[in-house]
Amino acid sequence: MPAFAIGVDLGGTNMRIAAVDETGTLLEKVTTGTQVSRGRERVLDEMTTDIQALAAKFQRGATLLGIGVGLPGIIDIHTGFLHESPNLPGWDDYPVRDEIERRLGVPVVLENDANAAALGEKWIGAARDFDDMCMLTLGTGVGGGLVFDGRIWHGMTGMAGEIGHINVDPEGHICGCTSRGCLEQFASATAIVRMAREAGATGNAPALARAIGDNPEFSSKVVYQMALQGDASARQIYRRVGWALGMVVADLVNALNLPIYVIGGGVASAWEAFAPAMFEEVKKRSFVYRATAPEQTGRIEPGTTIITRALMGSDAGLYGAARLPMLREETQHHVARQVRRA
Repeated sequence: MPAFAIGVDLGGTNMRIAAVDETGTLLEKVTTGTQVSRGRERVLDEMTTDIQALAAKFQRGATLLGIGVGLPGIIDIHTGFLHESPNLPGWDDYPVRDEIERRLGVPVVLENDANAAALGEKWIGAARDFDDMCMLTLGTGVGGGLVFDGRIWHGMTGMAGEIGHINVDPEGHICGCTSRGCLEQFASATAIVRMAREAGATGNAPALARAIGDNPEFSSKVVYQMALQGDASARQIYRRVGWALGMVVADLVNALNLPIYVIGGGVASAWEAFAPAMFEEVKKRSFVYRATAPEQTGRIEPGTTIITRALMGSDAGLYGAARLPMLREETQHHVARQVRRA
């Protein structure tokens, strides 16, 4: 009998739920506003109602393997607790997994959203031909995920992959993690807007200052458009983004020697603006990359170190979340076979 899973991508603004079969085919997707201000119980009630409705459509002729949920924050994978999430106020130290399972009566796998995105890109995205990969997600903040042997590497408690908090400049801006100069303070959408405002305030970036004053919804996308149009200050900001990314990616290459590093998230759409500075820095700082770089930057060649853009856009985390119960099912079957052989 065919099988499918349901993936949930829960963010501070939107919630997306999808039914995906074992081949990676999207069966159906539902998108709603999260509206976290109404409280976690309301959000969970709406989530479980949508999951039940979606599952009912496909359970007639297929087996539901479970529910995977990706959400931002620090998660204890053993207990299913969300310890802290800046995007989900009021959810700290909350047993999210158990609460969803109680409402649905179906097994639930909880995962950090950046880890889920990494798994999605490994399953059917840019890293689909590799067992091992690293992903950086550049959005409001900077996240990361590691996949070894086809599965997420969690570390001791599930907190591995906090790439956004690798230090770039010890004297840099204070980060939300209380350190200074983390990658997140250079390569996130929030950081790009901050750097633009700082540049505009100096008086040396008049075009940026005007754009900030004229646009109440000024964003990193505006800075990117200005960089494409040749504005020197905007281009310098994205060179700064590339420099910081290059510093961290070089360290990751030297430390992990993985075949592929995937960069995704909303800021990755500005690849042309930051990638040249990033590759320049990686080549300068990583002897491992220099020894294994492909002849053409970004080209996928066996035995080389690939640094490339993500392919799945905002759907990476959704597919990765759906993949979680499938992997658990595969593990259970493997264990059962080993027991029978013994």
